[in-house]
Amino acid sequence: MAKGYTFNKGLITIQRDLTELDFFVKKFIDVLKKHSDYLIVSGFVSISTGRVRGTEDIDLLVPIMSKEKFKDIFEDLKKNNFWCYQGDNYDEAYGYINQFSNIRFAEKGEIFPNIEFIPIDQTKKAKWFEFMHPQRIRIKDFEFKIPQIEFEILYKEIVLKGKKDIEDARHLRTFFLDILNPDKFKDYKKIIQNEIE
Repeated sequence: MAKGYTFNKGLITIQRDLTELDFFVKKFIDVLKKHSDYLIVSGFVSISTGRVRGTEDIDLLVPIMSKEKFKDIFEDLKKNNFWCYQGDNYDEAYGYINQFSNIRFAEKGEIFPNIEFIPIDQTKKAKWFEFMHPQRIRIKDFEFKIPQIEFEILYKEIVLKGKKDIEDARHLRTFFLDILNPDKFKDYKKIIQNEIE
């Protein structure tokens, strides 16, 4: 048992209770995963592993999809009490997806917290790589997918570089000190730097 988590057979299990934010994300993921793969990135990764800080949006990478598939997701989310900032019907919202523009979902009657739905494909090389190499993580009965911890740390340090991002990266380096892999840092750094050069 390491500080606040266990790591066994590729699964990180965080030793804490679920929060309201976790329940919100779980509700969205439970709908989405019936229709599409996904990856949770950025701030929620640090928050889920115990960093105490506020966030208003949960960043979610989703592979680009057909209008028919998006319609199924959109209608299922509506049925489960979510609304989309970018339009009341799937046709309107899909116009954004098709242009690789992010859209947002929140629970009806609310603005925050919200899910930032980020469409990607193979042309977004670093994002696609992290999407294709997920890390499974679990809190109680909520299991979800995040990037490899080393990738998330480097992306925050090299690409995002905001104050919150650097603090998030520091938290992840400290929290997961026992399982971080130096070889992964080397490999992932090349992938991320190629993307921004």
